[in-house]
Amino acid sequence: MQTFFLVNEGTQQGSEPMQLIIMLGGMFLIMYFFMIRPQMKKMKEAKKFQESISVGDRIVTLGGIHGEVIEIGDKDIVIKIDQGRMRIEKAALSPDRKVAEATK
Repeated sequence: MQTFFLVNEGTQQGSEPMQLIIMLGGMFLIMYFFMIRPQMKKMKEAKKFQESISVGDRIVTLGGIHGEVIEIGDKDIVIKIDQGRMRIEKAALSPDRKVAEATK
């Protein structure tokens, strides 16, 4: 009975850890460009939108409430709605201006 061992002479002992490092680095780059970077860009645009709001602007909240800005604070705003006034956080504003402009 003969025993055969398959020997791959083309691989080197030290190349496996280097391949692993390159593979992990590539996966991180893919995640950065497809997940992290677009999310950071979206957050930056939302912050810019929140800072650009002025009195008299028509806005829509993330919950779907439509109103007109009548007072602006550091972290919140007061909007006028049909039944009165409402104080909301700036973070709860929808940056989609198309919806707000359509309600004018």
